[in-house]
Amino acid sequence: MKKKLLAAFAGLLCGAGMLFADEITLMIYAQPQEKAILDQVIARFEKTHAGTKVKFISSTADEYDAKIQAQLAADSLPDVFYVGPGAVRKYVDNDKLLDLAPYVSNDANFKDLYESAVDTYRYDGKDLGKGSSIWALPKDFGPFALAYNKTLFEKKGVPLPSKDKPYTWKEFIQACEKLTDGTTSFGTGLNIHWAFIQFVWGNDADFCDASHTKVTISDPKFVEALQFWADMTLGGTIDGYKFKPVTPSASQAQSLDTYQRWLKGELGFFPAGPWDLAKFNDPEVIKFEYDLIPWPVHTAANKTATYRGGVGYAVSKSSKNPKAAAELVLYLSADQEANKMYADLDLQIPNLKSMASRYTSKGKPANRQEYINIISKTGRAWPTDYTYNSVWYDDFYVGVQKVLDGKMTAKEYCTKTQQKMQRDLDKAIAKQKQSQKKK
Repeated sequence: MKKKLLAAFAGLLCGAGMLFADEITLMIYAQPQEKAILDQVIARFEKTHAGTKVKFISSTADEYDAKIQAQLAADSLPDVFYVGPGAVRKYVDNDKLLDLAPYVSNDANFKDLYESAVDTYRYDGKDLGKGSSIWALPKDFGPFALAYNKTLFEKKGVPLPSKDKPYTWKEFIQACEKLTDGTTSFGTGLNIHWAFIQFVWGNDADFCDASHTKVTISDPKFVEALQFWADMTLGGTIDGYKFKPVTPSASQAQSLDTYQRWLKGELGFFPAGPWDLAKFNDPEVIKFEYDLIPWPVHTAANKTATYRGGVGYAVSKSSKNPKAAAELVLYLSADQEANKMYADLDLQIPNLKSMASRYTSKGKPANRQEYINIISKTGRAWPTDYTYNSVWYDDFYVGVQKVLDGKMTAKEYCTKTQQKMQRDLDKAIAKQKQSQKKK
């Protein structure tokens, strides 16, 4: 009898062990609304994946990078964690990530993810965005569109822009002039760190060449974009058209930043990501009508472009439960209920192509289709996604205020700065080669 009881007890222990045989640690950052959704998604995952337990560790965005780097240094990465597109090459070259392709490629929900979002996390050991290996799946894929204040346009008697055909720079500046009175309204007020690159791309230029090994800011088209950017505040000439300043002055920007001016209805144009919509659609925050349009281009022959980015769910190469961890990643990225909840709260665009119409017909702003266009057509990766660090890119912004203040021309600045940027890009390339040799 005693032996039977001991055997039964051992069986119970075994069963309990089997119940949570696969424990997966998920470490990410999430705002309260996101965490509430994730708690529900994880609970459903555990019910449908008997024997798997998810240990969910949530951090703040500010603290996350330091924590994950500390775990990376200690060689104790969590099973599942966030990896941005710019970090993929470094993690893979140092053999820290699991290739998800064998685990997810044949799943129907995986095939419903936007190809451009998945391709962001492809890397063949040489080029980002290429190869059959998939090193993360999108948590989100955030396009950066240009919004305009429809109410201000109507008040000033300015024809509304096309939702499909981008302004040329000349058309854009002419609209901005009509919206600017210099005290209570301005054409626009853009942050150079986030919005300048759209004007570079809109003039068929870039920070580096297609091989991502040569800095190209001395290209006349790049220089032209920078000078036009500065002249929006200084006043200048574009394609023979002389224009006045259309942004708040430096002193006006100090008294009230441009984001607050947009919320107050004082700007004609301002960037808007999907993450902004929940706030922008709050009638207590914004009391005017707005919509989305493509970013302007220098001439009608140029193509509009903006950046698209986000973070992805990756699995540590050292995970003891790779199959379960990969299944969790797919579930977090492509679960339909989770995508619906995120979209309904305007936290992000659904990752699933099949849910595009649900999102675009949701309501304000009317032209949500612009976000889908960016994801599938006009979006680009950030230049630093292709390099081992952003030091070379950050060099550009160190002294650019001199151009914005009119103390140096764009040509002078770009000629002076290109050499330092190239030296630091060369260092980043050397670091990559060193990591690849160790692999």
